Amino acid sequence: MSITPERRTALITEYATAAHDTGSPEVQAALLSERISNLTEHLKTHAKDFHSRRGLLMLVGQRRSLLDYLKRKNAKRYQDLIGRLNLRR
Repeated sequence: MSITPERRTALITEYATAAHDTGSPEVQAALLSERISNLTEHLKTHAKDFHSRRGLLMLVGQRRSLLDYLKRKNAKRYQDLIGRLNLRR
């Protein structure tokens, strides 16, 4: 369910806006999206794991807040990010 360090560094380098960037909304949303997809796969096989489901809902809320922030600050970056992450909004 967690992200391997190799996958984490790959995501950071892919979505970073500058060198050594780990805190931008793009990187944070990408890491949250990876965790969300991992938890979604876990819940497909463990349907009654309600504690993990609650964690998934919290991660979705965090990602939604980050995306709302990015939309307020820079709409073009927001549109690029949701296109790269294949999100519906």
